Amino acid sequence: MSERRTLGMLVVMIGVLVAAVDGTIVVLALPAIEADLGISLSAVTWVVISYLLVVTVLATQLGRLGDVFGRVRMYQAGFAVFVLGSVLCALSWDAASLIGFRVLQGIGAALIAANSGAIIAELYPPAERGRAYGFNAFGFSLGSVVGVLLGGVIVTYVSWRWIFWINLPIGVVALVLALRVLRDRGERTRRRLDLAGMATLGAGLFFVLWAMTELAAEPVNGRQLAFLAIGVALLVAFVVVERRHPDPTVDLSLFRIPAVTPSLLASLLQGLGSFAVLFLVIMYLQGPRGLSPIDASLLLLPGYVVGAAVGPYAGRLADRLGPVLPATAGLGLSVAALLIFARMTVTGSLWPAVAGNVVLMIGGSFFYPANSSAVMKAAPPDRLGIASGVLRTFASVGMVFSFTTAMLVAAHSIPRSTAFAVFVGTTSLHGPLATAFTEGLSAAFYAMTGIMALAAVFSALRGRRLARA
Repeated sequence: MSERRTLGMLVVMIGVLVAAVDGTIVVLALPAIEADLGISLSAVTWVVISYLLVVTVLATQLGRLGDVFGRVRMYQAGFAVFVLGSVLCALSWDAASLIGFRVLQGIGAALIAANSGAIIAELYPPAERGRAYGFNAFGFSLGSVVGVLLGGVIVTYVSWRWIFWINLPIGVVALVLALRVLRDRGERTRRRLDLAGMATLGAGLFFVLWAMTELAAEPVNGRQLAFLAIGVALLVAFVVVERRHPDPTVDLSLFRIPAVTPSLLASLLQGLGSFAVLFLVIMYLQGPRGLSPIDASLLLLPGYVVGAAVGPYAGRLADRLGPVLPATAGLGLSVAALLIFARMTVTGSLWPAVAGNVVLMIGGSFFYPANSSAVMKAAPPDRLGIASGVLRTFASVGMVFSFTTAMLVAAHSIPRSTAFAVFVGTTSLHGPLATAFTEGLSAAFYAMTGIMALAAVFSALRGRRLARA
């Protein structure tokens, strides 16, 4: 059992690693993609947003499919779909094809993400799940390291298409291991899919994100406001649908469990406050500082390495002390990291970018395993897939809006077209414009500090709710 558990954990870590590689490597490849395919700057952002949006919308429903048909079976299917989507992305010929294939890739990633947490919960008893999620955090950090390194090297010396080709051998190996090692052990629970919930959530988020992306690209107009209004109305309709559906996309009964609500809110705010950091720092390094993709990636490397090393130990700490203290401490470290990033200047040392990323990665390594463990320990055994999917959904919603918020902030300090060009690396900044842009980034980091501090408050409140329960 111990050997099978270890191999099972290895398979889950590979899935997390592949997803993490894809998350960081694509960002560094955006300039090359834009130049090679000749697509617009706004379309480039949807290469990232489309992937995140699919994961956000499908996470809970695909976790539910795991409860019905077997979590391992859905996890294995996720690898197959992800690899197919990656190959098609490498063969894409224009913006529409690339974004479409990224959607397919996102479906595979959603299958992997929605069921991996439940598989860990089946492999490990509650008292050991913090350590298991710590190894999961290690896989994420290691994948981010690989993504940053490979992204810089591939974009500089090879072709952006290879950022997708490299998923083929990794995904095939992971799929073979999953077929040989993992076995479904949990009870099957028959549940209906919430098609109306998926439709209203997906469409609502799409219209809101479209409006925010347009606001970052051009001045306010009636079309943007109309899209925003439609999106908000659809999200309200989503809440109404969820209250009436017997098997909703977001199971509202989970929020009655004392530890779940603050854990989910902390996850959402942590994603909102941290996901855009990578994009903002890359904008700073490639814009005002004029660094190449590979030089920027090397500066960010130490943070990912340290974060990967800390993950397993932080997970063990969560097992010993409970989730509240490690998760809240991790968010506190993230607040400190954002304050360090805010000290970046046009002519000063680059140490704030390096040190800030190190502290941020350590904070994330403390937060992720503890917060995941808190949710999965509190969830009923027959709803592990749903709980894992809901957790992923909340984190993804935060990540999606973090990205678009970063674009809005960048566009506030300099002309919108210039902000987009800096983000995708097609231009650099000099003189007063570089100073104004850097000051705008500092304001963004201070705003994200407030968001992260609020996440820490929700994480700390979780302890009081558990005490009352």
